[in-house]
Amino acid sequence: MASIDLSGKKGVVFGVANQRSIAWAISQKLVDAGAELAFTYLNDRMKSSVEKTAASLDNPLLVECDATDPEQVKKVYAQAAARMGKVDIVVHCIAFADRDDLGGNFSAVTPQGFRTALEASAYTLIPVTAEAVPYMPEEGGSVVTLSFDAAGRVYPGYNIMGTAKAALENEVGQLANEFGPKGVRVNAISAGPLATLAARSIPGFNTMRKAFEERSPLGRNITHDEVANTALFLLSDLSSGITGAVIPVDAGYTAMGI
Repeated sequence: MASIDLSGKKGVVFGVANQRSIAWAISQKLVDAGAELAFTYLNDRMKSSVEKTAASLDNPLLVECDATDPEQVKKVYAQAAARMGKVDIVVHCIAFADRDDLGGNFSAVTPQGFRTALEASAYTLIPVTAEAVPYMPEEGGSVVTLSFDAAGRVYPGYNIMGTAKAALENEVGQLANEFGPKGVRVNAISAGPLATLAARSIPGFNTMRKAFEERSPLGRNITHDEVANTALFLLSDLSSGITGAVIPVDAGYTAMGI
């Protein structure tokens, strides 16, 4: 992956939480390849964590953004383009569900809990993609988001997030179709379970990791680096013929039937 050159490329990353987040692992790969990045943070409470995480970079642009609000997303890209001149690449790593809607009975989810999970984890990909397109060069750009195998199968404890990931994966195809004529590619990575701050709130997460390790052909769990390397590929010109795809990075777990 060291041969990928993103010099001159500009990007916006949504969803960095801390140094253990997948979004940050992807960001480091992009920066190492020569890209210049801007980052969003949800609110003042999250700002210090993002500032601390990105402190190793050269004064990156940080912009407050609740991505469920398209107007805030528009402002992010306007500020990013004013600073960097354009937007070539976008990383969407936003997911959230109320703790009460993870674990227990799926049927217990409330209408508000359903809306919260779907808006934060799935809907946000729509404005994050659509509002970036006007700032992309004529040759287009690339968007990457994160999914999980629960989009198509039941993982007890993941509950409403599985429904949100199913919607997210459908959106990948819809957005790829809509913006393909403009040269904009939209893809997802379906990553195996990785130890992150968000993962700690998922009931049965350690059981998921053990199952992946025991049943995958490679006989182990994946790493942040492996997901980040795949994102780097998808955000580079090496993947110019790939769009609307969901790429599994799971040590082969989803290939197995039994």
